Amino acid sequence: MKRFLALAGVAAAALSLSACAEETYGGGVAWDAPYAYDGWYDGAYGSVYDGYWGDDGYFYYRHGQGDHHYIRGEQAHFSRGGTAPGGNFQHLQGTIQQRPQGVRMPHFSGGGGHGGAGHR
Repeated sequence: MKRFLALAGVAAAALSLSACAEETYGGGVAWDAPYAYDGWYDGAYGSVYDGYWGDDGYFYYRHGQGDHHYIRGEQAHFSRGGTAPGGNFQHLQGTIQQRPQGVRMPHFSGGGGHGGAGHR
């Protein structure tokens, strides 16, 4: 009986550890693939290391890999869509390959491949 309880305890511990291995962000969507982003940026905040389009319609960005949270950019400085909105806007495109460890991602509900067309 003791052996059965010990094995059951080991199995329960293994299940709880595997549940911790898949963290979620935003609306509970697990990180399952690289996240591609595409749009236009006017350079108002300086260099952008990476970012994502939040489920609230704003672009969230980091200046560097060591940043531990994404900053919400104002919609006047970031735009989505196939053509440049004019002015100083430059094409902004990239991919977040891995979920950044310990980084807060507000309003993130995409898992992978959600870039491209749309409106700000």
